[in-house]
Amino acid sequence: MSLRRIGITLGDVAGIGPEIVAKALASGKLDKRYRYEVIGDPGTTIRERAAHWVVAGAERCLRGDLAALVTGPIAKELLHQAGYPFVGQTELLAHLSRTKKFAMLLTNDQATPHPNLLPQGEKGRKLESGRSPLPLGGEDQGEGAGVLRVALVTTHAPIRDVPKLITGKKICDVVALTADFCRQLGIQKPRIAVTGLNPHAGEGGLLGTEERRIIAPAVKRVHAIGPCPADTVFYRAAHGEFDAVVAMYHDQGLAPFKLLAFDNGVNVTLGLPFVRTSPDHGTAPDIAGKGIARPDGMIAAINLAAKLVCRER
Repeated sequence: MSLRRIGITLGDVAGIGPEIVAKALASGKLDKRYRYEVIGDPGTTIRERAAHWVVAGAERCLRGDLAALVTGPIAKELLHQAGYPFVGQTELLAHLSRTKKFAMLLTNDQATPHPNLLPQGEKGRKLESGRSPLPLGGEDQGEGAGVLRVALVTTHAPIRDVPKLITGKKICDVVALTADFCRQLGIQKPRIAVTGLNPHAGEGGLLGTEERRIIAPAVKRVHAIGPCPADTVFYRAAHGEFDAVVAMYHDQGLAPFKLLAFDNGVNVTLGLPFVRTSPDHGTAPDIAGKGIARPDGMIAAINLAAKLVCRER
């Protein structure tokens, strides 16, 4: 029986995409139940082609030719230069698949947990990056300690626009998509926390009313937990109290996530009719071509895509 295929786009050729794809494929760490097909030409000097490779991969997924798509990092301006007026690959893929309800989720499910978030007795383990541990640990750690899943209500939007983009329906949709993702991973009753927008989740209306007017009613409708103050909820989630966190805007969710999983975080697009993952880092042009880029995020993205495809079958 022929193996199912997972497509991998190279990303921006002026960045580290081609290097981390090559290193991932040569690592011996990929799920052997699938074939991996590279989409793109590392020899081209036309950077805009990276956007066309994403479109080609999505079209093949929609035709059933590929089981999943893993995308390399692209500078967002390349999408516009290539004629695609979207703020990111997530929005482009939703458009191509005519998906109205979608969300960006970041996870380190396929990564080694942070040493200070491991159960007692396993704290001698080190991150694959070999970095020194940060003082994030505690003794009261749940079963999911070290794993952080963060979904976003708004994504690539200026901070001044965020309050008007947050609606009860959008919150409910993102919580539902996040719960579905957790169930794909085998978590039958996901515990989803929802952040507030304002400091201290509005402090009862003293620091803003979005929590009381919009977020709290939505949280109640979908049986989630919150609104939770954003300055503590990620700590609680990373120690196993919650299975996922729904954050209101980009940096509210990504700043704590990247502190924990900078090298090996994975971006997942929820709601698409096919599996799409990507390493959660940029093109890193400052180290492109030097041979020092770490493939950890790409390896994690490929293996998570394989895991999700397997769960769908």
